[in-house]
Amino acid sequence: MTEILKLTGYLAERERYRGRFLTDAMLELFARREVATSIVLRGIASFGPRNVARTDELLSMSEDLPAVVVAADTAERIAGLAEEVAAIIGRGLLTVERARLIDQSGLPDPHDDEAVRMTLFLGRRQRVGGAPAHVAATAVLHRLGFAGAIGCLGVDGTVGGRRRRAGFLSRNVEVPMLLLAVGTRRQARAAAAELRDLLGEVFLTVERLQICKHNSVLHARPHPLPATDAAGLPLFQKVTVFTDEDARHDGQPIHRALVARLRESHAAGATAVRGVWGFTAPDAPHGDRMSRLSRRVPVATVLIDTPAGIAASFGIVDELTAEHGLVTSELVPAALSIDGAHRHGGIRLARHDC
Repeated sequence: MTEILKLTGYLAERERYRGRFLTDAMLELFARREVATSIVLRGIASFGPRNVARTDELLSMSEDLPAVVVAADTAERIAGLAEEVAAIIGRGLLTVERARLIDQSGLPDPHDDEAVRMTLFLGRRQRVGGAPAHVAATAVLHRLGFAGAIGCLGVDGTVGGRRRRAGFLSRNVEVPMLLLAVGTRRQARAAAAELRDLLGEVFLTVERLQICKHNSVLHARPHPLPATDAAGLPLFQKVTVFTDEDARHDGQPIHRALVARLRESHAAGATAVRGVWGFTAPDAPHGDRMSRLSRRVPVATVLIDTPAGIAASFGIVDELTAEHGLVTSELVPAALSIDGAHRHGGIRLARHDC
């Protein structure tokens, strides 16, 4: 499998660089560097090291929502790009993670039962047999037994090195869309074969992870990790909680309760992103429908911290997902927190086998 690096920025939507929105400057850079695929997602709730809440619940706070910017390409291209992106960010979190293109050889893999996250980049208005491509793809994932999936609409991005922006009066056919799925490596290989038959050539990657909790059953806490690798480079962990927007804990949506409780505990930060379609097994795929008065859409809430910070925060995650949710954990080999001149961590990739 070909090694890919994924560069992700967690930012405030209105953060600026030289008088322009930072996300716009980043996407222009991605287009100039002809990055294979990238996407900008709008978040719905977040907080960071300054403990400032951003949410779409209140008008005053919804003027500067969180943004998540993801770029994926070869290790060589992303490694150089990470330095340039880090230089223009005034405040935010930047991570670099390893991924691989899915092996299409069909040969047995000794790690086929290993849990992975599969990422598929689609066109926003791409269709299959009259149905949206993300709906058709999610049906394949559900049939193959994936633990969960979430599809999120992008507002900007690059496809094959060319920029694709959402416009108010345009059809937005080629604006990217991100589909994340949690399953085994074997399921990802089977899905890749079906999805390429269904959709043609697509950009599909897999990343190792750990399924900590599924449908209220705790399988394991996040792997305990040292603070640094053998070379002294800092290690970080990411916990992702997949829930439905209408799933509640004490009357409050789980993702909002989770962000609020983590913020109260002074965790490093968290960001929630709303999807438009998805599922957490065994539920059937679902999402936005014109006929529904209430929204039943998937939400992914991401927490990135040091291993010690994740260990301290996981009790909150476990408590709030007592009745619903899919919880995963994974190693983040490089994370850089930026607040003006203050920088913590770095973008050099650490190595640790867990």
